[in-house]
Amino acid sequence: MSYTSLYRKFRPIGFEDVKGQGHIVKTLQNQITSGRVGHAYLFCGTRGTGKTTIAKILARAVNCEHPVDGSPCNECAVCKSILNNTSMNVIEIDAASNNGVDNIREIIDEVQYSPTEGKYKVYIIDEVHMLSAGAFNALLKTLEEPPSYVIFILATTEVHKIPITILSRCQRYDFRRISIDTIADRMAELMEEEKVEVEPKALRYVAKAADGSMRDGLSLLDQCIAFNYGEVLTYDKVLEVLGAVDVEVFQQLLLDILNRQVVSCMELIEELVIKGRELGQFVVDFTWYLRNLMLLKTSEHAEDMIEVSTENYAQMKQVSEEVELDTLMRYIRIFSELANQIKYASQKRVLVEVACIKLCKPEMETNYDSLIDRLRVLEEKLEHGVVVTGQQPSSNGGVVSAAVEAPVEQQKVLVEALPEDVKKIAANWNQILNMVDGAVRMMLLSAKPTVNESNQLVLAFTQELDRAYVDNEQTMEHIKQVIGEITGKEVDIKTKIVSEGRDGFDRLSDISKLIKTPNVEYD
Repeated sequence: MSYTSLYRKFRPIGFEDVKGQGHIVKTLQNQITSGRVGHAYLFCGTRGTGKTTIAKILARAVNCEHPVDGSPCNECAVCKSILNNTSMNVIEIDAASNNGVDNIREIIDEVQYSPTEGKYKVYIIDEVHMLSAGAFNALLKTLEEPPSYVIFILATTEVHKIPITILSRCQRYDFRRISIDTIADRMAELMEEEKVEVEPKALRYVAKAADGSMRDGLSLLDQCIAFNYGEVLTYDKVLEVLGAVDVEVFQQLLLDILNRQVVSCMELIEELVIKGRELGQFVVDFTWYLRNLMLLKTSEHAEDMIEVSTENYAQMKQVSEEVELDTLMRYIRIFSELANQIKYASQKRVLVEVACIKLCKPEMETNYDSLIDRLRVLEEKLEHGVVVTGQQPSSNGGVVSAAVEAPVEQQKVLVEALPEDVKKIAANWNQILNMVDGAVRMMLLSAKPTVNESNQLVLAFTQELDRAYVDNEQTMEHIKQVIGEITGKEVDIKTKIVSEGRDGFDRLSDISKLIKTPNVEYD
């Protein structure tokens, strides 16, 4: 005998078996018991939430010879014929493949004939949004005033595609996504009946992966059982089958990002790819993990909304204390955007890597939340003795601070070794820039005042033309004259080109910034 999948084997046959749609079930039962059955219903909602199942139960209930509290008995001849798909009174139509005007005209012709058994002819049109405009127009009149013995049940996952003229002629029922608890409890019942041993934690993860769809949950569970047939279905095995990632991996990735460890992030992604993890699901799960951390930071009762074990909850609580709320919101934004892009991408790994680099390097973005993250990074560096020593052009034409990661003690030694006249020039450097001629000022703005091995004042440049202009005898005399007026000192000034390029230029100590560093005392 061929195997029947779980979602088909355990499809509800009575209203009492339907899970998660109590608001719809109660209404339909009351209509049947009171005899107030409508002539047209529209069932809309996401996949796997019970639209077709309830439509079939309703078709049996209105024709049942002995209904019980509005539910079909499933024992009478009419119920059995409908259950066995042999009844001529219940007609299921797939609008995806029967969406033309001619298909609807066939229905219109058929409704003229009364049912051969039972009270009603029931037409269940699945994915009704797939009907063409002409087909909808052909259906309108019959849908508005059908014979008294005809009921139309239209089902769709995309209600926004249904014409308003159709909507106004139907009783509309919105099917909700089924909660994780409801799906997990239902699966636990079925596993007892199937005599399959499953960890509760594994069932909850499958229920979460189902995304509100009971059918998807049972299909995933079927897949996991098949992979581990005859064994206990554990949480780790479910992760392996579904290509999912454990919370510890998310925690490690987040810590690497907070510490700006790009290489570690790339290695972790490489490991996920080698293990065959599905990157699209990884992005969704990591976004969910970040959402949970955000809840931990903003709610006093987050444990009621977070579906994790006690030990994982404790770890997440600790991690949430190490990351700022604004930073979390930026991470969620980037990964939410990635979740939309990755669905149709051929190079998913590249997109995930780029997103991780963005998180590690907030300077790549100019959004408000990325600026907040950049400030966080600068504050952390300052706390560890890193001082801002220069400026470099940004991608949008402005300037951003460049941090030189030198310990404060080394900065103090350098400053203390400077001659008094050089210290005075450094302390008044901005005033000197304001007093020199306009063209000279432009050249000096591209220079960095530093010192050589003999602690002489040196103007370092990256461009030879700038250096040559300043090193001109007339220009140099003008600069020395301004310095003398401000400091009362006459100093020898050297110029040089930094041969190592921009990186070498950024590594040079800017003495005008060192003297003015507010967080360091040199006395």
